[in-house]
Amino acid sequence: MIIPESELIINTDGSAFHLHVKPGQLAEKIILVGDRKRVDSVASFFDEVHCDVQNREFHTITGSYKGKAVSVISTGIGVGNIDIVVNEIDAIFNIDFETRCVKDVRTAVDLVRIGTSGGLQEFTPEGTFVASKSSMGLDNLLYFYGDSKNVRNLKMEKAFADFAQSLELLESVKPYCVNSSAELLDRIAKDDVIKGITITAPGFYAPQGRQLRYELTSPSLIDVIRNFAFNDMKLCNFEMESSALAGLSAMLGHKALTICLIIANRYGKRFIGDYSDKMNELIELVLNRI
Repeated sequence: MIIPESELIINTDGSAFHLHVKPGQLAEKIILVGDRKRVDSVASFFDEVHCDVQNREFHTITGSYKGKAVSVISTGIGVGNIDIVVNEIDAIFNIDFETRCVKDVRTAVDLVRIGTSGGLQEFTPEGTFVASKSSMGLDNLLYFYGDSKNVRNLKMEKAFADFAQSLELLESVKPYCVNSSAELLDRIAKDDVIKGITITAPGFYAPQGRQLRYELTSPSLIDVIRNFAFNDMKLCNFEMESSALAGLSAMLGHKALTICLIIANRYGKRFIGDYSDKMNELIELVLNRI
């Protein structure tokens, strides 16, 4: 089947529409970050740089680190951007841009997102690293993909729905759950990383229980969800991308993991202002293990 021009948009220079990256310019080990400036932070550890492309919020640098080819891409914020980035990465590797046909032999890549996050437990204080063993999405993105049931953790979904019946929010939001790559989790999240469930919100304020000048649908959101546990895992942190990354990657045959630096404790209402040193520590940790 030939994929129409309107469905896979390829720029006149032969690059993917949003990323502006061409086939051959990405490594099979890819670090995803939200902040464009963090791309330069990651690339500062590279021994050499082979590719540097920017378009909109998407900045891509491919280089080498200790003999490994690695790419780093900024995604911007939210699951909508993850939908763009993961699909275009997959297209770059697995669709022939000249014939517009899916390749017979598929390439699987490693996708590790490095981000910042808000901790939900006393054991996730500011400055700790949390790896998303499972992700719970409040964003509905995966429901637009027909085979999402094949990658979702349906037992966890039901357990959470039963547990959080008191939340009025769940009358209009249907959370979905996806496990991260077990192999990536084992390789990257050692004893120096907390492992648990990450909850992905479709926004930064009300969807994460922050109240400014408006009332919240579920004022008790944080107090309720922080007590949820499944198979000895607890909800550890709030962020805005991990569920979509885990779900789309699993459906497309890639390995994915999100690992975050906790910069705020939502339960304790604490925040650290300067976390640059801890972020560089996390970047180097991931680069050494990816």
